Amino acid sequence: MASREHLLKVGVSGIRGVVGPFLTPSLACAFAQAFGTYVGRGRVVVGRDTRASGEMLQHAVACGLLAAGCDVVDVGILPTPTIQMYAGSSGARGGVAVTASHNPPEYNALKLFNGSGLFFNNYERGELVDLYHQSDFRQARNEEIGKVAVEAKAPVMEHVARVLAQVDSALIRRRRFRVALDAVNGAGSVMSPAFLAETLGCDVTAMSVDPTRPFPREAEPRPQSLAGLSALVRARSSDIGFAQDPDADRLAVADESGRVLDGDDMLALVIDSALPRTAGDVVVNLSTSLVIDDVARRHGRRVHRTPVGEANVVEVMQAVGAAIGGEGSSGGIIYPVVHLCRDSFTGMALLLEVMARSGETLSALAARLPRYFRRSGQVPVESRRLGALMPMVEESFPGASVDRSDGIKLLLADGWIHVRPSNTEPFLRIAVEGQSAERLDTLYEKVLGLLE
Repeated sequence: MASREHLLKVGVSGIRGVVGPFLTPSLACAFAQAFGTYVGRGRVVVGRDTRASGEMLQHAVACGLLAAGCDVVDVGILPTPTIQMYAGSSGARGGVAVTASHNPPEYNALKLFNGSGLFFNNYERGELVDLYHQSDFRQARNEEIGKVAVEAKAPVMEHVARVLAQVDSALIRRRRFRVALDAVNGAGSVMSPAFLAETLGCDVTAMSVDPTRPFPREAEPRPQSLAGLSALVRARSSDIGFAQDPDADRLAVADESGRVLDGDDMLALVIDSALPRTAGDVVVNLSTSLVIDDVARRHGRRVHRTPVGEANVVEVMQAVGAAIGGEGSSGGIIYPVVHLCRDSFTGMALLLEVMARSGETLSALAARLPRYFRRSGQVPVESRRLGALMPMVEESFPGASVDRSDGIKLLLADGWIHVRPSNTEPFLRIAVEGQSAERLDTLYEKVLGLLE
């Protein structure tokens, strides 16, 4: 049995763990009461994805918030970015999304947002965690206990309006793109088909859009898990295919042949389309490809790098006034003029606009990007071994430039290596990039051999 610390984690986005012996309703209630105590009395927006444990945990969260004297705005099953935007625009004290995002179905989590609809920064996070551990929660008196209100339509309208303000929807609609969609039976199952078909005028063929059914594939939309989407693209002669994770903040894209693009290449295309119209630099995490640097350089912009995690990227984006940012390795696109959150809907709209404006296929657009070779993986690890493993990796590549801000990243003349503990699971994540396929294989196998 893995250790308890590995199956229940407090990280950059909230608390996360395996439901049952680790993440329980009582823990969720207590953490929500700590959250309500921290943000103060007022409205808190609460929504969830489609996991079996979601309804149970959402009730627990509502109980904790009510006990702290907050009112609860129940927005039901909605994408995380939709919940974030509504929390930030509706005058709420904060928001909670009950979702474990890309993790397997036995996991769940509480993603916590402040009154601006953003993840807590390090200072806020530290204060909240201290408050939780001290169990010094506000206990509302009978006359102070709030109420639960249901609101499902306004958040969707807010999200769609923000995206449409940044793209030429009429241009997209005129192209009448044929689009394949795999929503993994997640939180985007209803909103995504409607957004593509009704809002953007696409001819949509969708799979896995039943929010009452389990996830039919691996939750994270990676190339190796998207054979169904690729087959659907080819069967329907689609112009493009989109896949989401269960809370619809992550996006994967297939071209017209059914080939799933590398997430860094997808992010590069979106950044290339956004920079001409938006002032500012680019922010990505340490595991994101150098193709982003090439694209940014073409527009005369700098690239800033952060530890992995949406909250980390957003914090630096705020600090530097970034035009756009994201995490290619996780299919995360963050466009501040829509909202400072990872948002698959913004990504879908921007990519469709690029294709509509250029008249080119997605494969042709991707083919013009500088070519790098990338590979990622993971190995199980116990936390007590990290102190020995990291120096061993560094010592095996003498002469490399070293960044220790998130695990260890080694910059070489013809590639880079990034090894870090996962924010959400008991693994060491490995990301490697090389300027040739041969160099990539050599670097990856060497690192894997060291860690195993």
